[in-house]
Amino acid sequence: MKAKNKKITIYQVANRAGVAISTVSRVLNNSPNVSKKTKDKVNEVIAELNFRPQVSARKLASREPQMLAIAVPSFTTPYYNEVLKGVKDEIAEMDLDIVIYNTGSKNPKEGIENFFNRGTADTIITISIDIDDDIHKQLDSSGVPIVLIGSSHPNYDYFELNNLKGGFMAGEHLIKQGYKRLGLVEPAIKTKASHNRKIGFLDAMKEFKMPVEEKFILSGDSTKHAGFTEEAGFEAIYKYDKLGDFPDAIFCSNDTQAIGAYHALNKLGIRVPDDIGLMGYDNIKFTKYLDLTTIDQKMYSVGVMATKRLAEIIRHPSDEKVQTTIDPVLVVRNSTNNPKKS
Repeated sequence: MKAKNKKITIYQVANRAGVAISTVSRVLNNSPNVSKKTKDKVNEVIAELNFRPQVSARKLASREPQMLAIAVPSFTTPYYNEVLKGVKDEIAEMDLDIVIYNTGSKNPKEGIENFFNRGTADTIITISIDIDDDIHKQLDSSGVPIVLIGSSHPNYDYFELNNLKGGFMAGEHLIKQGYKRLGLVEPAIKTKASHNRKIGFLDAMKEFKMPVEEKFILSGDSTKHAGFTEEAGFEAIYKYDKLGDFPDAIFCSNDTQAIGAYHALNKLGIRVPDDIGLMGYDNIKFTKYLDLTTIDQKMYSVGVMATKRLAEIIRHPSDEKVQTTIDPVLVVRNSTNNPKKS
């Protein structure tokens, strides 16, 4: 009786045929570097055991990458979903399996350490992971092709996002719309991306000689997803309400915050844009249906570009790095249509 397929491995085939597992893999890949006698013997055992090779067995001899690990602070938010869609659609061309590892938003460094303690994959893409010296050492020691999305480091290929410019564009737009008092909703847990958006926003106010009212720069209390959530945006609006004072327009650090802020304003009877301007950041799908002004980071395209670059590194290893900064695009909608604009 033939053994069941699920119990047969390349190791059993090699043992029965009296050859190394690399030889079995070469036979599976039709390598010319195997004698006809050995090839016939291995094929005979394969037929006898009814062996059905997995992709890993076929790739063993060539040492081709089999698994792409994606390290990401969260995979449940719209921003990361869009980036992951781009990776997923492009990875279909590369014959790689994917494992997504959630590093967490509160302490991604610890999450990365846990990831490496479990064993690395053959290739790695990181999304929105700030690369400090400790994380660099772990990535570098892995010795596998690596591409960074949403962060940068001189030792790696990367597709950085120009958050400084995006923040400036947000501030410039609101000022040019005639808003005089501007507010900013930050995340509760500061990240490099949120910091740069804030700096860019404040740079715009400085350039246009607009006064900065510190009381209007605040965050919600929620730390879930570092504070880039609907709850955080909702909470921030009620903090403005508690102040008893609102800015003319509010820039939220991302779209999900802006969605929560929109809901809170509505509950308070404050109309967008008649009473207050509101904008977000990311241009996720929902913003189109809320008519929300936002900043487009080209998230899907960045996922595709990073994955294409990874494929190039695998096919043609080189010391040369592709290090690209992606400029954002302002998407103007009705939420910042200031009725008082002169």
